[in-house]
Amino acid sequence: MKSPAPLRRLATLASVAAASLLALTAQAAETIKVGEFACLTGKDATFGQSQHKGIVLALEELNAAGGVLGRKIELIAEDNQSKSGESATVAKKLISRDKVVAILGEVTSGRTLEVAPLAQAAKIPLIASGATNPAVTQKGDYVFRVCFIDDFQGTVMAKFALADLKAKKVATLTSVSSAYSVGLAKFFKETFVAGGGTIVAEQKFSEGDKDFKAQLTAIKAANVDAIFVPGYYQEAALVARQARSLGINIPLFGGDGWESEQLLKIGGEALNGTYYSTHFTPENKEPAVATFVTKFKARWKNETPDAYAALGYDALYILVDAIKRSGVTEGPKLRDAIASTKNFSGASGITTLDKDRNASKPATIIAVKGSKLQFHKTVAP
Repeated sequence: MKSPAPLRRLATLASVAAASLLALTAQAAETIKVGEFACLTGKDATFGQSQHKGIVLALEELNAAGGVLGRKIELIAEDNQSKSGESATVAKKLISRDKVVAILGEVTSGRTLEVAPLAQAAKIPLIASGATNPAVTQKGDYVFRVCFIDDFQGTVMAKFALADLKAKKVATLTSVSSAYSVGLAKFFKETFVAGGGTIVAEQKFSEGDKDFKAQLTAIKAANVDAIFVPGYYQEAALVARQARSLGINIPLFGGDGWESEQLLKIGGEALNGTYYSTHFTPENKEPAVATFVTKFKARWKNETPDAYAALGYDALYILVDAIKRSGVTEGPKLRDAIASTKNFSGASGITTLDKDRNASKPATIIAVKGSKLQFHKTVAP
């Protein structure tokens, strides 16, 4: 005997309601997947490890507060091992297999430039943490960064050399295999020469080199006032040690590639009298910065955060802020929301993205004195 029609209709409605509830529950339970690529091992490992710790801290805070759009965030982190070519490999996995909604990273410009065209082609937003080469965001409108760029950083250090170091004759020691190093040297040279300075010697090396004595001997013979070393922390520290061993006691200075807890461990006392520009200092007493430092130390066994930890932290928060404002996790609406980021207060300061998707931010100059890093000054854009 068949059920009466009203009962059948009620049963059907109940089934539809149950199915809808299950679908909504499943959607709520589904995580929002965010990719990260970083040099977690290899020669630049401190860069990637710092970025990753900052992102993880942000992730844990966000998920503890309920995530975004009623869903938790899932971080899928991949190690490029500091190797050329590996970033493209892991990015393809994040995009095609893991189906991430966005990618965070990297600190180095060269490895970020490997991923930028892939993210652009897939229309997956890429938010670089510390990649400062101008070419990064020129790869497309889905590519962003939360740090300043090298034309600004090069200008800052050129003016610093002229005004603070009183240097008139400078030598450069550039890594020819690094997009970051080549770009920063170019912008430094343009501003330094325009300001009345002279580049007396231009010496070069390749990534991974450990012996710089031939280049430094040539620089010593040129009788310069200071040496600009736009490289990464390993090379900068070794250059300082070898320069001092050759009796070169003039100032050495560089960019944010020097930022690492390993800098002083490798270079030691040889780094006294050196300077570098970076994005952040834990000595900054602004409330947002001080709060971040406290939380970072609590999470990571009293470790003091560096610039890349702060930038990684901000990169995830800026992405989530854009997801909240757009109400979506994909497509042009999310891209547009990231691009419209204005006056975002984070660990690395106030972030506003310009029309080219670059962050306009001040630079911090760090001095090494008494074998310790000391805040020297802040230079506004």
